[in-house]
Amino acid sequence: MANVTVIGAQWGDEGKGKIVDWLASRADAVVRFQGGHNAGHTLVVGDVTYKLSLLPSGIVTGTLSLIGNGVVLDPWALKAEIEKLTGQGVAINADNFGIADNCPLILPLHRDLDGLREQAAGAGKIGTTGRGIGPAYEDKVGRRAIRVCDLAHLDALDAQLDRLCAHHDALRAGFGQPPVDREALLAELREIAPFVLQFAQPVWQRLNKVRKAGARILFEGAQGVLLDVDHGTYPFVTSSNTVSGTAASGSGLGPNSTGFVLGIVKAYTTRVGSGPFPTELEDETGQRLGERGHEFGTVTGRKRRCGWFDAVLVRQSCAISGVTGIALTKLDVLDGFEKVKICTGYRLRGKVLDFFPAHAADQAEVEPIYEEMDGWSGTTAGARSWADLPAQAIKYIQRVQELIETPVALVSTSPEREDTILVRDPFVD
Repeated sequence: MANVTVIGAQWGDEGKGKIVDWLASRADAVVRFQGGHNAGHTLVVGDVTYKLSLLPSGIVTGTLSLIGNGVVLDPWALKAEIEKLTGQGVAINADNFGIADNCPLILPLHRDLDGLREQAAGAGKIGTTGRGIGPAYEDKVGRRAIRVCDLAHLDALDAQLDRLCAHHDALRAGFGQPPVDREALLAELREIAPFVLQFAQPVWQRLNKVRKAGARILFEGAQGVLLDVDHGTYPFVTSSNTVSGTAASGSGLGPNSTGFVLGIVKAYTTRVGSGPFPTELEDETGQRLGERGHEFGTVTGRKRRCGWFDAVLVRQSCAISGVTGIALTKLDVLDGFEKVKICTGYRLRGKVLDFFPAHAADQAEVEPIYEEMDGWSGTTAGARSWADLPAQAIKYIQRVQELIETPVALVSTSPEREDTILVRDPFVD
């Protein structure tokens, strides 16, 4: 049996939560390998809705759920999320949940800096969630982060705090803010440390044992490829690598362990926050997509921008991430459109492009080239086989996979776990 890596192949918000939940019910372990609590997955299980920001989706089904070293961890957000899920009847303990002991922490000073920068940025705002994710990653690569394992050695933290505060005090002074209150920070860490440390462990080692036992591992990505700090719409991106290759480094397993790469792809396109969006529709059609798709961010509640499916972007994402097959979600949102459009290329200053350029100015200037298809009047909602789909909806799916040069592995037709058309099982070699 294969392992599976799940990533978003657009700007996030593709409906990964439902797919990961569906796969997690058949996996032996689920691992988050990047991002922070800026990621949001909504799971609908029966009559209960679970909203996760940090915990791996497998936790709802009792599957072993691990947070890998590639994640930046806000310990207070973790505690709040665990308490909320526990209140919904989810059992979370050291047997079914673990945190990498080399995972960097998001501290209150990171949230402060995130907010101060965005307020001062003016037209240069990136549109962060303000949760301290970027500053925490900066401290990680700047070699001044406080990590989960440090919570067990708080009395020996002076040297690290010196490095950390030398950096942040200078930045805070520039914003007219007082220096970091080291004693207050240490007091907060001492208070939260016992809660976090009960789950801390060498996650790489536990995963190694799971893998050697022949178990199935699901690697759960956050955000989407177009928000990757290298390959996305820079600078309007997240602060981590969201591509499938990060599953190896962000979990502590080698690249030969990541298995089938499933790219989650919405049947249209959305994004939250600032940045280029070639197929964005600022008209009644865009509003209709947003209303029918309930397009509001799980974490932020922000309204998502909506547009037609962009095959150029998805083809690029699939190539960069080595996607084996896609899961096409929210097809039912397109039900009832007389015509539907797919972007097949761009025009940029008289030239036709079959890729998305790297420079922000070029990204903002490209004009989509559309292919128009007939829509369908029947419903796709709740379909569980090809026979349940209108013929024109099947044609749309077939055209999508042709244009993105990647086969469809499954089609999701509602938020319910069982409303899924399975073409190829990602867990089967």
